[in-house]
Amino acid sequence: MTATGLRIAVADDEADMRDFLEKALPRLGHQVVAVAEDGVQLVELCRQTRPDLIITDIKMPGLDGIEAVDQICREHPVPVILVSAYHDPALIARAEADHVQAYLVKPIGLEDLPPAIAIATRRFGELMALRKECQDLKQALADRKLIEQAKGVLMKVAGIDEKEAFHRLQQLAADRNLKLVEAAQSVLAVQQAFLPRT
Repeated sequence: MTATGLRIAVADDEADMRDFLEKALPRLGHQVVAVAEDGVQLVELCRQTRPDLIITDIKMPGLDGIEAVDQICREHPVPVILVSAYHDPALIARAEADHVQAYLVKPIGLEDLPPAIAIATRRFGELMALRKECQDLKQALADRKLIEQAKGVLMKVAGIDEKEAFHRLQQLAADRNLKLVEAAQSVLAVQQAFLPRT
């Protein structure tokens, strides 16, 4: 995700701030796809438009910006820039604990937006890459466990050593055009089918 040509949702309970963002963001090469007056409206509009970035005020009636962003990002992770008139350490701590990549304090000028957008999109990209790496590692560990279990079954049933069991598993995968873990699942499924029923 680059920091140019983004589809952006904005939310603020102050009309002049909404107006500023609606005019400023297209001047920077972005498209404003949703404009909300409060957190509830922001959640609904983001469900409809699925923006690339959210710029939202924190203190809004009903649902505040941080709570709204939390709901949105549970369904569709997206980079977020929080805007506030308050430099409140408690609010910043809440923001850091959630899905926020950048924080701006009002008043905001046109020149404040490009660096915040660039930082938010870069941090978000890094976070998504780390999450994918973590998921890939978890999957690799789960696959490895199944392969080890299948090797154990083959060693026991066929009376062969670990190296030969692994070779047979590889052969099964090649013969049936399967991934190694799928071949392991097949072996374990056969073993399960022949286990005595209790």
